[in-house]
Amino acid sequence: MKRSKAQLLPSPHLRISLGITGHRSEHPGFAPNRQRIEAVLAAIFDRIDTQVSAVTPAFGRANIAPARLHCLLADGTDLLASELALQRGYELIALLPFGPALNRAINAMPKTAADARALLAGAQPADADAARHAAVLDQMSARIGTIALADNDQRLSARLIAHIDQPQDAEAARLYGAESSRQVAAAGSMLIEQSDLLIAVWDGVTTAHPGGTGYTVAAAVELGSPVLWIDPSRPEDWRILSAPESLAQRGIGTGADAATQLDHLVQKMIGSDEDVGARANSLDHERWRPRSVRMAHGYRRIEALFGGGRLRDRLRSLTDHYEHPDQIGEGSCAPMLANLRALPGADQTFTATIEREVMRRFAWIDGISARLSDAYRGGMTINFLLSSLAIVGGLAYLPLGASSSKWGFTLFELALLGGILLITSVGVRKRWHSRWFETRRVAEYLRHASLMLALGAARSPGRWPQGAETSWPEFYARQTMRSVGLPRISITNAYLRGVLTGLLKPHVLAQRDYHWGKADRLTTVHHRLDHMSERLFQFAVATVTFYLLLKVGVAMHRVDGEWLERASKWFTLLGVAFPTFGASIAGIRYFGDFERFAAISQITAAKLDSIAARIAILEAASDEELTYRRVASLAHATDDIVFAEIENWQAVFGGKQISVPV
Repeated sequence: MKRSKAQLLPSPHLRISLGITGHRSEHPGFAPNRQRIEAVLAAIFDRIDTQVSAVTPAFGRANIAPARLHCLLADGTDLLASELALQRGYELIALLPFGPALNRAINAMPKTAADARALLAGAQPADADAARHAAVLDQMSARIGTIALADNDQRLSARLIAHIDQPQDAEAARLYGAESSRQVAAAGSMLIEQSDLLIAVWDGVTTAHPGGTGYTVAAAVELGSPVLWIDPSRPEDWRILSAPESLAQRGIGTGADAATQLDHLVQKMIGSDEDVGARANSLDHERWRPRSVRMAHGYRRIEALFGGGRLRDRLRSLTDHYEHPDQIGEGSCAPMLANLRALPGADQTFTATIEREVMRRFAWIDGISARLSDAYRGGMTINFLLSSLAIVGGLAYLPLGASSSKWGFTLFELALLGGILLITSVGVRKRWHSRWFETRRVAEYLRHASLMLALGAARSPGRWPQGAETSWPEFYARQTMRSVGLPRISITNAYLRGVLTGLLKPHVLAQRDYHWGKADRLTTVHHRLDHMSERLFQFAVATVTFYLLLKVGVAMHRVDGEWLERASKWFTLLGVAFPTFGASIAGIRYFGDFERFAAISQITAAKLDSIAARIAILEAASDEELTYRRVASLAHATDDIVFAEIENWQAVFGGKQISVPV
């Protein structure tokens, strides 16, 4: 049968995302070696392209997209690498530390306040050098996409004019230098987050200057992102930095070793290794279905029965109707998408891409994961119940006086035991546990991806978690976000307020309330299951004790011995049934780990509550204080909470494979 679009979404486009940073053209080490640096950069790009062509990528060669290069579009290294990238058909995106006009004014390096004002106004400066620099930037900007951090433009424009107007004023120079450097550092952080490999042309002198090349290199390796370091004085002997400690070894590594390292990095970036490639491609064979299966509701029925509320609610239908991927944009995600579109200066094409690439994919994978969760957890719950019924059913012939028909009860027991083996065998063969884990990780990563994408923020490559068995979910989610790319916008204070109040705040509050509710419900389930298990064991003790007291009564001739002989078989059955069902309930409680899941949700909710409090504080601030760094910090903090919750959840259920309940 041909699969519909809802049953099989195409894999995301696969691309290598590079970042470039380096010295400006006036740097004493850059100009004399410009041609050598250009040749080395060209050779590195060629090697990357060759490696991509030589291996089999995770989603197949048809899904390979042109490499993407990010830069801050500064004179020197950035423009040099940009020209090489455009020659190769790369997608080029400029991450401007300032709004377009201010960025043009700063990078044109005007010598007079009049020229600075002209550049800020979009006019031509009188100085020929400044005009030439501005023309180069204008030409490049017209050919590429840009995202600009314009949140401090008003203050920085004034600082720039004051600094040029009064070149002898040390305080004016200090304030301009500090604030502009901080803005460049913010753009540098975005550069690191968006790049799988950062290429840096750096003399290795210092990492202390905020926003400088060394500072960006140090920040990248601290985050675990690989850096390809080219020393402008000896560019042919470039090396790969993979950890902060690499900066302690200022000697240059051998080219052969570095080239091999680069090949391995490229293979990792496109998921050509067997673990990521094979597992990621297996997602293509998953089927999306519109609703859950009633026979797989065992776990959720336990949660509903013991989670509190009215009896009618506990017995309600648990059939879930999963949101169709093609309808999520007009359904649950409609408010979020409307707020995205309403952002001042929003990139409407970008919003449409998020709906198509992220939201639909989330709905698709979320539905698949929910069914796998029902199959795995429901299967284990049914196994526990069947094991108890098998034992009790096998002994039921005793009080019923059906010794001659014992074979029927034995057959009943065998059928239930066979059902347990069948559920376990199918669960192991179809990898219910692993597939649920993997697809749930992808779904949770994508659930809040839009918040990060709207800010041009991302989790840097070195900070993605590594799965115990496979890392393809992280690779898949990262490539989905990479395929969306960055919005072509200027991030103003008004834009940031829209993100804060229209996107981040509703998401944090909704997730916080969800986890508070989940924690309360699971705590109730745990205590009620615990209470029921204890009561069943108490009934068992009471049954056996009562039987022994009756035996004493027989010995004292106060109880009819013949009656007790006939009733003893019922006492035997109850003496077995109560502890058996008690053990089954205890097994479900242990397997479900409701108490620990409740604790995880409580911790997650408390963390999100603290984020909500921080959002409220920032929401009350003036627009001038609503900076990119502050809003992005809250988005990253929320991102960290989501990842921590996933890791804690995996730690609880990671070792609980579907098995025979013995």
